[in-house]
Amino acid sequence: MTTPEAEQSSSVPEAEGPRERPDAQSPSGEAEGPRPEERLERAVRVAEQALIEYEIAVETFRIEVENFSRLHHQKLGPMYARLDELDAEIAEAKAARSGDPEDVRAAREARAQVMPMPGVEELFHGWMDSEGLFPEAAAMLTEQPVRPPQRVRPSDEARKLYRELVRKAHPDLAQDEEERARRDEFISRVNSAYGRGDEPLLRELAEEWAAGPVPAEWKPSHSEELYARLEWLSQRKELLTLVASELEEGAIGAMLKLAPDDPDRLLEEIAEQLLAQVSQREEELAALLGQ
Repeated sequence: MTTPEAEQSSSVPEAEGPRERPDAQSPSGEAEGPRPEERLERAVRVAEQALIEYEIAVETFRIEVENFSRLHHQKLGPMYARLDELDAEIAEAKAARSGDPEDVRAAREARAQVMPMPGVEELFHGWMDSEGLFPEAAAMLTEQPVRPPQRVRPSDEARKLYRELVRKAHPDLAQDEEERARRDEFISRVNSAYGRGDEPLLRELAEEWAAGPVPAEWKPSHSEELYARLEWLSQRKELLTLVASELEEGAIGAMLKLAPDDPDRLLEEIAEQLLAQVSQREEELAALLGQ
């Protein structure tokens, strides 16, 4: 997995000041190089493609962070909840034995950590049964295996289709507002399909785009517009850099960077550590209740 940090080399060229237009031919009659405006047009096209590639990298990493966060909550959430419950029971057992006001206060604080937080259902996408229990909670109470978390990380083919579609239909390649709106709507559907890892739908979208109207290449007629375009591309790159930095510095992004090639194994390692902590807490609670 490549994080947006690795895409920094795809920088937007700095806009140069206007130059005098050379003559079409040198005094010797030989043809001169391309006009400054032509060079500027090429610089704009290069900058556009560089920005699109960087946006693809940032969006790909954002989806990976989002999917890993979902898997993290589904697989490890019940273990964290079990640890919170055991901590509360241990604190309550200590308070019951000592009667110390400080121990009673600590027990209340520990119990408060176990209380459900607003919106917690949203983390599990409403997967709650008729008795008000999530599958993870029901499995814990009945000692039955819980269904494994759904894998939603896109396949390699889905990634390939996604990149091709974004390169072809990116809104920044639009000639006018109407074309930009059409591309925005299409890319929104592409992002949605990619986020779900829906490879067949991505193929359908690729066919849809291929059958649609092919926009004409954008060729600015004034050098001032080209300079303004380069400035906008540079500002857009700066904004994307801030987004990429926030993703990479977040808790889930930092975890992904620890195991970019095998995040599932990282979840297994964390689960093993949590199970060990649960076992240790259960032994501590049993010792307190047995005394």
